Amino acid sequence: MTTEEVAKRLVEYCRKGQWFEAQEALYDENCESIEPPGTQWGSVKGMDAIREKGKKWGAMVEEVHGSEISDPIVAENYIAMSMVSDTTFKGMGRMKFEELGVYEVKNGKVTKEQFFYTPPPQQ
Repeated sequence: MTTEEVAKRLVEYCRKGQWFEAQEALYDENCESIEPPGTQWGSVKGMDAIREKGKKWGAMVEEVHGSEISDPIVAENYIAMSMVSDTTFKGMGRMKFEELGVYEVKNGKVTKEQFFYTPPPQQ
């Protein structure tokens, strides 16, 4: 798959809220996931660790009220897209959460994802 094809499929999955399906279909087994410094998520490597991170994030969510995923921007083997989520988190209330996701693609698979956002205040 080309980077453009990966980008199109990734956005399709994300717009449907199918985050786990996107990872299973598009990510390399040794993918790295990087969150901003100072967040509880840090950086993890490998699909087992990424799956575990996703489960922990899902356990924090009480309800997703809506989301917006931008069209992707593709430059060589990189994809960037903005994501906005209106979510109620357990113990933190409802908040609008905005982030930028940047993905690196090699050999038709996502090999790195990195997220840029301002972490919410610690509760």
